[in-house]
Amino acid sequence: MKFDHMDLRKSILRDAGASHRLIRARFWAGLTVAMILILGLRSGKARELPRIQGVPKVAATGQNAPADAGVPQSKSKEAAYLIGPSDVLAISVWKDNELTRTIPVRPDGKITLPLIGDLAVSGLTAEAAQQLIAQKLKEFISDPQVTVIVQEVKSRTYSILGKVAKPGAYPLGKPTTIIEAIAIAGGFQDFARENKIYILRPKSDGSDQTVPFDYKKAIRRHNPEENIELQSGDTVIVP
Repeated sequence: MKFDHMDLRKSILRDAGASHRLIRARFWAGLTVAMILILGLRSGKARELPRIQGVPKVAATGQNAPADAGVPQSKSKEAAYLIGPSDVLAISVWKDNELTRTIPVRPDGKITLPLIGDLAVSGLTAEAAQQLIAQKLKEFISDPQVTVIVQEVKSRTYSILGKVAKPGAYPLGKPTTIIEAIAIAGGFQDFARENKIYILRPKSDGSDQTVPFDYKKAIRRHNPEENIELQSGDTVIVP
């Protein structure tokens, strides 16, 4: 059998050409896929950009947005604290050490200040009280700068009694739920009937309303509506 060098050479060149075409085809296919992915990512970012940029713009201008946008609902509607008897007020008058003092609100809802005398502050917010004091002081001082801070809340209280670690009366200086009140009182004692808790809530006619509370159910369901917010004068009973 005669060995033909020319046929061998043609065969090698033919195989090399096929291999080269295969490599080129794979290269272009990979490049095409990469370009599609890059264009897809850019397109996705372009679609998301107006939505992301639009959020601060609406918040800043207030257009087409509620007045309390971005503010938690519970905070935006939370009522300002009203001063009551036994609360302790820190009253500061700029550049006047004689009028700057810490003073409790008397049971009649009044305080006594130099120059002014008796002043009814019960039922006012701290801001309203400082405006009232500043107005009264204008008769004696030019442009008085007054600051009033409720230093201690003693007029609003609740009680928790029964099988808790620390029964007694507690200040209600900020919104407090019944679960928080139980935690503040140190938790349950042994054999406490956690599903039979109730609140005695005073009514305007002098009687008490009974509000039942099932601690186990509230914890198990994680339902905020079942976690009752306490009111001033409430008494929590843990049998």
